[in-house]
Amino acid sequence: MRGSLLVAGTTSDAGKSVLTTGICRWLRRQGVRVTPYKAQNMSNNSMVTADGAEIGRAQWIQAIAAGAEPEAAMNPVLLKPGSDRRSHVVLMGKPYGELDASSFAGARSDLEDAAYAAYDELRSRHDVVVCEGAGSPTEINLRAHDFVNMGLAQHGQIPTIVVGDIDRGGVFAAMYGTLKLMPDDDQALLKAFVVNKFRGDESLLAPGLEMLSEATDRPVLGVVPWLPGLWLDSEDAVDVEGRRVLEGARGEPVLRVAVVRFPRMSNFTDIDALAVEPNVDVRFVAGPDDVLEADLVVLPGSRATIEDLSWLRERGLEGALVERHRGGQPVLGICGGFEMLGQHIADPDAVESAAPRSVVGLGLLPVRTRFVAGKTLGRPRGTALGHEVVGYEIHHGEVSVRAGEAFLEGCRDGATWGTLWHGALENDGFRRAFLVQVADDANLRDWRPRADTVFAARRESRLEALADAVEEHLDTDLLKSIIGGGIDRS
Repeated sequence: MRGSLLVAGTTSDAGKSVLTTGICRWLRRQGVRVTPYKAQNMSNNSMVTADGAEIGRAQWIQAIAAGAEPEAAMNPVLLKPGSDRRSHVVLMGKPYGELDASSFAGARSDLEDAAYAAYDELRSRHDVVVCEGAGSPTEINLRAHDFVNMGLAQHGQIPTIVVGDIDRGGVFAAMYGTLKLMPDDDQALLKAFVVNKFRGDESLLAPGLEMLSEATDRPVLGVVPWLPGLWLDSEDAVDVEGRRVLEGARGEPVLRVAVVRFPRMSNFTDIDALAVEPNVDVRFVAGPDDVLEADLVVLPGSRATIEDLSWLRERGLEGALVERHRGGQPVLGICGGFEMLGQHIADPDAVESAAPRSVVGLGLLPVRTRFVAGKTLGRPRGTALGHEVVGYEIHHGEVSVRAGEAFLEGCRDGATWGTLWHGALENDGFRRAFLVQVADDANLRDWRPRADTVFAARRESRLEALADAVEEHLDTDLLKSIIGGGIDRS
């Protein structure tokens, strides 16, 4: 099999990333050399490749599903929003600069050229390229400058399927409207629809599917059911509440984890390894009571550290965190969250902030941070709590540790921990040892992590389940035909 496919969606969070991931794993099962691709991501969740490039976390997990080595070409343009109007741009895995909303359209030509070149290069090396769109393919105000959805499809003459989230309601109107708002040459590339997140009796849906096919002259490839517990490394914080997983036996002790939900939270996928632990209840919170009541509080990464620290103080969380620290109750800061726990944060060149700033930190750890233009991208290795740890680093902050107990190139003071390393909790031995310490500090000595929870295996099982869903619920013969260019609507 040779060809390409664009998975577009009626809306953001319609299921494009999940469906793309499932199709990549399904094609891999067929012995196809497949690679994922997304021309442009807007996400603060990213990952570092083996050669030191930064790409969106969703494309990284899609590469794992495809059995391909993650690389910059899979996500040539990554936008990391620091505010509603300003984004840090990563181009082919390296920092490119800053763009604001007013200058973005004019700067897209360089990004477009790089994106198309990356797609062409991947296409030359693989049997199939499965492309993920962004937002909606009919954002008509942006079509003239689009290189992510139908602009990409036109560049590569890529057959396109559109996925819609029926759980939101209005999916038929959304699919019909998506087609009808397209110009004729874009319509010619739209080959089929997929209904996602269906709950209920599918026989009741069948008449609507037939009417949609008649109205659009496009088939419905299938209906993917609601798949609880199958969330993956995602692009943004739209679905954080849906990421809670609580497994285990009733009546057993539960370790309660509160993750502070910063407005510009980044790499919250760090929490996934906690969420798959049985009898660990993970919640994203924004109030001081939730912080005080938890057994462990996590301050995740941030794309706007100083601004999110201000938000934290405005919400009344500073006092709750200080109280936890003084009482020896566990707190973990990761990357930006670690920097906030320190004594001082300086951004003299406005690397992350809208203007030069210097602020006092929470003062819970003996560290000082200074933001610099150069970005640290790496995949460090070390040991902690008697276990080997492999992580990854993505940060502009240079952190000076002045005291405390060494911890993953960060430090620890009592039950307050801080590190710049992402991904540390995915290391099973370290995670278990850390949670044992957390449980003891939280006076939960009857709670212990289970020795049979292997994070990599749990992730792999989710990828396999997605491929199972593709095989069971989609017309895979028709999907193969579409990928190979077998349906001509020109």
